Amino acid sequence: MPASVLFALGSNLGDRALFLRRAISLLPDAVHVVRVSSFIETDPVDAPPPKYLNAIVAGYTDLAPAALLDALHKIEARLGRRRTTRNAPRVIDLDLILHSANLIRTRTLTLPHPRYREREFVLRPLRELHLGWNDPATGNRITTETQRTQSSVSVSSVSLW
Repeated sequence: MPASVLFALGSNLGDRALFLRRAISLLPDAVHVVRVSSFIETDPVDAPPPKYLNAIVAGYTDLAPAALLDALHKIEARLGRRRTTRNAPRVIDLDLILHSANLIRTRTLTLPHPRYREREFVLRPLRELHLGWNDPATGNRITTETQRTQSSVSVSSVSLW
């Protein structure tokens, strides 16, 4: 049975909107995309400038969590992401937030994503999608989780396609 998945996209180098659109266009190999949020611009959180462009994608997949994470990393590499230092500026970042009701904690993957509830750059576009999903760790609706705004967020005028 397919798993519902949710992941965050971000870019703060180059043509940020183009990198987000390219990443979304490459997703159908791994994920059937159902909804894509608007793109929003945010200040970096725990990272150096420049500002990020962020979005959220919801969909479903037949891939297991580790296989999906691997597929997302391959998309990042294809688009030119180079992993240097933690939180370094990047052309694309794809973070797996949820994979159905899976609760996972390994060296390479934690689900749900451990910091998504604290990050307005994830929560704001997530609220826009009106999914009504529950966080498997807390049981709470993911759009009503207690949140702490860590960045100034402004809606981007960038079109998705």
